[in-house]
Amino acid sequence: MPILLSGVLLVGFRISAKITMPIIYLITFIIAYYFWGMTFNRILASTLQGLIITISILWIIFGALMLLNTLKYSGAIKTIRQNFSNISNDRRVQVILIAWLLGCFIEGASGFGTPAAIAAPLMVAIGFPTLAAVIFGMMIQSTPVSFGAVGTPLIVGVQGGLDKTGITKNLVEMGSSWESFFNIIVAEVAIIHAICGTLMPLLLVIIMTRFFGTNKSWTEGLSIFKFCIFAALSFTIPYLLAGIFIGPEFPSIIGGLIGLTIVTIAANKKFLLPKDNWEFPLISEWPDNWKGSLNVQEKVKNEKKISSVNAWSPYIFLAILLLLSRINNNFKELLLSITLEFKNILNETGINASFSGLYLPGGILLFICFITFVMHKMNLDKISSSIKDSSKSLFSAGFVLIFTIPLVRVMINSGVNSYDIASMPIAMAEGIANFFGRIYPFFAPTIGAIGAFIAGSNTVSNLMLSQFQFETAKILGLSGALMVALQSVGAAAGNMIAIHNVVAASATVGLINREGDVIRITIIPLIYYLLLSGTIGTLVFYIFKVSDPLIF
Repeated sequence: MPILLSGVLLVGFRISAKITMPIIYLITFIIAYYFWGMTFNRILASTLQGLIITISILWIIFGALMLLNTLKYSGAIKTIRQNFSNISNDRRVQVILIAWLLGCFIEGASGFGTPAAIAAPLMVAIGFPTLAAVIFGMMIQSTPVSFGAVGTPLIVGVQGGLDKTGITKNLVEMGSSWESFFNIIVAEVAIIHAICGTLMPLLLVIIMTRFFGTNKSWTEGLSIFKFCIFAALSFTIPYLLAGIFIGPEFPSIIGGLIGLTIVTIAANKKFLLPKDNWEFPLISEWPDNWKGSLNVQEKVKNEKKISSVNAWSPYIFLAILLLLSRINNNFKELLLSITLEFKNILNETGINASFSGLYLPGGILLFICFITFVMHKMNLDKISSSIKDSSKSLFSAGFVLIFTIPLVRVMINSGVNSYDIASMPIAMAEGIANFFGRIYPFFAPTIGAIGAFIAGSNTVSNLMLSQFQFETAKILGLSGALMVALQSVGAAAGNMIAIHNVVAASATVGLINREGDVIRITIIPLIYYLLLSGTIGTLVFYIFKVSDPLIF
C-alpha cells in the first residue's frame, strides 16, 4: 500500500513529493503498528535509523551541489563549455562528448541530477534546442547512475535497503561474507550496464536525427555508427573493469574520464568520423516547444577567465582522492577514524546506523570545493553564493528524504512483530513471486524503474525495493545477488523518466511545462534498457544457471 499509494498520489494526482511522502510515512506507521504488530519503540528506532541514513545521503548531496555551484561561480563551467564547442561542429559528435562522456563522468563524481544540470545548459549554450538538451541530459541518466555520486545507489541504496544483519548471519554460516556478496552484486550491475550501455550513444544520435533533424529520419544518424560504438566502448570497457576489480565508487568516474580523453583525441583526429556533417535546422525554423526561456550564457557572469587546466583540476583531484580513500588502507583508516556509531538504537536489536563524515564522498567533495576556492581565487561573495544555492537545493531534497528513508526502514524492520509474520518486503515478494512465477526475473528491472520513477532516485528505489527483490529471488530459488543487481540496473534506467529529475533538468534551461514532451521521447531508451536487461537476467538465471553463496 505505501508504494502503490505513493505512485497514485505522485503520478495520478500529480501531488508533490513534499506533500506525498509525509502522508506515506504516516500510513506506513499506521500499517506497521496496527496491521504488522510492531511496537511503537521499534517503529521509532527504525525512524531514527532512517534519519541517520538520511544525514549521510544529504551530506553527499550537499558536497555534490557545492562542487557544481563552486565551478559555476568561479567560471570553470564556462571554460569547460568552450572546450567542447572547439572540438567539433558536428552535432552528433558534440552530443556524444557532452551528454554521454562528460555526463557519465559528472554522474560518477556528483550524481543526484548534476549531469543534466551541467550538460543541458552546456548543450544549449553551443546551439542545441532546449528541449533536445533536456532529453539528452535525461537519457544519460542510465548506464552511469548505479555508480553515480561515487557509488551511492549501491553503497547507500542497496546496502541500506537490504537486511544486512540477517543476510550476513546466513553468509557467515555458509563460510562467506557480506563483502564477498556485495562485490558480486557490484560486478553483476557493471556487466549488465556495460552490455546495455554499448548502444546508448547510437540511441542518442538517432533520436536526435529523428526528432530534431530537418528530415525527421531514424536512419540519418547511422553514418556515424562506428564512432558511436567506439565512444560507447571507450566508456564501458574501463567502467566494467573498475566495477569488477575496484568497487562501486569508481566505474562511472574512471569510465567517463578515460572515455572522454580517448574520444576527444579521436574526434580531433577525425578517427571513424563520416565525411558528412550533421546540423540542426535553422533557429528560425524551430517550433516553439523546442525553445526555453533562459539565456544560459548570461545566467552567471564571471569577471575572469579560468584556464582549461584549472577548470578541470577539481574533478581530477576528486577522482584521485576518492580512489586513494578506497584503495589506500592507511588513508581509509584515517578518514574512518572519526565515525559516529549508533548500535541497537533505543535498545532495539539489529537496528544500527553510523555516520562517517570524512570517509563519505560528501566530506571529500567539500574538501575539493575548498581547494577550488583557493585555486580559482574566488572572492567571498561568490563563495557565499555557492553555499547559498547549494543549501536551497539541499533543503528541497532533504525534506522529502526525511520521510522517505525512515518509512523504508520501518518496512524493512517490520519482521520483528507481535503477530510473528514476515516483514513487508517479504510479504510483497511472496505475492509478486506467486503472480509472475518463473518469469519474474524478466520484470525485475521494470520494478526497479517504477521505484525510481516514483521516488525520483535510484538510491531511494534501491532502499525501497532491494530487500523485496532479494526475497523474491529466495522464494524462486534464484540468485539473490543477481536479482538485486537487476533491481539496481532498472532503477538507474528509471531515472530517464523520473518526474523530479525531468523537472529539475528543465528548470536549469528555462523549459517550462514540457515535462510530458521530454518523457514521451525518453521512454524510448527506457523501454530498450528494460527489455535488454530483463532478457539478460532471464538468460543468465535459466540458461547459464548462475548462482551465489546465498541460495538457501
